[in-house]
Amino acid sequence: MSAPSPVCPPGLGRPLVVTADVRLLDELLRMCAVANVEPEIVPQPQLACEGWVVSPLVVVGADLADGVASFGLPRRKDVVLVSADLDDADVWRRAVVVGADHVVFLPDAEAWLTDRFADLADGTGAAALGIAVVGARGGAGASTLACALAVTAARGGGTAALVDADPFGGGIDILLGGEAEPGLRWPDLAGARGRVDGGALSAALPRLHGLTVLSWDRGPGPGVPQEATRAIVSALRRRHDLTVVDIPRRPDPAAEEAFGQCVLGLVVIPAELRAVAAAVHVAEWLRPVVADLRAVVRGPSPSRLPADEIAANAGLPLAGELRPEPGLTEAVEEGAVPGGRKGPLSRFCREFLAAEAAAVAAERGWAA
Repeated sequence: MSAPSPVCPPGLGRPLVVTADVRLLDELLRMCAVANVEPEIVPQPQLACEGWVVSPLVVVGADLADGVASFGLPRRKDVVLVSADLDDADVWRRAVVVGADHVVFLPDAEAWLTDRFADLADGTGAAALGIAVVGARGGAGASTLACALAVTAARGGGTAALVDADPFGGGIDILLGGEAEPGLRWPDLAGARGRVDGGALSAALPRLHGLTVLSWDRGPGPGVPQEATRAIVSALRRRHDLTVVDIPRRPDPAAEEAFGQCVLGLVVIPAELRAVAAAVHVAEWLRPVVADLRAVVRGPSPSRLPADEIAANAGLPLAGELRPEPGLTEAVEEGAVPGGRKGPLSRFCREFLAAEAAAVAAERGWAA
């Protein structure tokens, strides 16, 4: 594949609701109405087979869980077993046989489940890919890589957002030549709480080179609270196929919150001894936040160490190697868009995003 595919196939945004319990169904339909999503309702276990693989979210009532399990349907993610009986000790056995990754009880979990339905109405839902990028040291090229990944995804036909989580980085919109572009910046959103409408947020942010961009301004304004970061990054992830977050190297609660919204973290390590040592500390900080943390080695190494050995010395699996690109820094300074010209950076981004999209599709049983 020469370009990344959206990680959620179009037209498959309807959740599958499997229950014959009238009272439970009424509650689920009310939540769907609040979330503005139309479910596919299946009152018999055998009717669940067709939509089981393709639906982005499957909600199975405890009343039909055993019946659904009897058909030997393939294991998949995003299966929720729902019950209204807190005293039902057998619900956990049913969760195992049906392959549920969440068990919820109503009415206690109403807000959580409504949010899951609303994720689908917002667009990409829970399947959207979030990638956080951080440098092992200053000047590692993390912001450039973050820009290039988002630009590549947008040019490949997906919807992409780029989030600058470093209030002292000078504003990532400068790398895209959009510092004067109208639209909201982080200080405008510091009061965000709870659930934010992803569509309204995206419409209020600058659009640069096909991207939705959330950056810092050049003012001395206060930082953004952790709760606001959670609300804003979550809203962008629900709205876009790919959200890329540029993370600062120093520990910061808001940065950790943004990092935790992502499913994958990339540590950019220049192929030098000090950078490898620094990457160890960065990885120690971030590994508890995101389980899938990998190294991108920017080579070549003066000591000719292979990229996989450099990554191993940092305690990280290798995501790939960025080969030298003469003239890249000068071109960006003169207004070139990272990832917008032919070269190792653009090639790395295309291949990496295509591989990630294929992996997500295979994991979820979708055609890549």
